[in-house]
Amino acid sequence: MTILKVSGLIKRFGGNEVIRGIDLDVEKGERIAVLGASGSGKSTLLRCLNFMEMPDAGTITLDGKLVGHREAELTLVRQRIGMVFQQFNLFPHMTALGNVMEGLRTVRRMSKPDAEARAERELARVGLADKAAHYPAHLSGGQKQRVAIARALAMDPELLLFDEPTSALDPELVGEVLGVIRSLAEEGRTMLLVTHELGFAYHVATRVIFLADGTIHEQGTPDEVLKHPRRERTQAFLARHKEFSL
Repeated sequence: MTILKVSGLIKRFGGNEVIRGIDLDVEKGERIAVLGASGSGKSTLLRCLNFMEMPDAGTITLDGKLVGHREAELTLVRQRIGMVFQQFNLFPHMTALGNVMEGLRTVRRMSKPDAEARAERELARVGLADKAAHYPAHLSGGQKQRVAIARALAMDPELLLFDEPTSALDPELVGEVLGVIRSLAEEGRTMLLVTHELGFAYHVATRVIFLADGTIHEQGTPDEVLKHPRRERTQAFLARHKEFSL
């Protein structure tokens, strides 16, 4: 079942075409790792998929319905396509619980007791039940990112987008966030993950996409792309990342 269909996606910033006609079908339950050098268009692609950036051309279809052409529907689309950012994007004046509750209260119009109960469940899911009353300033980077994941999960998204969720973390904190993402993968969540954690991509992804110059340069199973890449640019990229273990 195709949950998301992208056709001819183009995104420009001034005269610079960052995404150049990408076609992509995402099946329900797929876990797609998106790889590529800096500037290849990885983050821009994700931001176009939930319309944080408006594409200049092409179409995005969610569950068979064309989306993104009416401003009024964008809030609903962003609920259905959740996003976890590199820099957490938590509200500093709210506790962990408050951050997870916010969308439930303001977007879903949930009652405070219901929103609080749901937020507590999601914090427990990411291992932070004991940090509900803590403010972001008193959380580690890994804990902040797990709060951000709980916030995204609280909205019941059909598709989760992760934009380099571990790249802002100290090395010793990376594992706790990857552990949460792995558990979501085991639940059968549909996700696109932009990452430089190639070993993690190899073991968790069902498909790997390598972007170059705003296009899908190569794609296939983790074994095909990460162990037996066919294209020269993919081979060169992987040769620079030989520290990962498959």
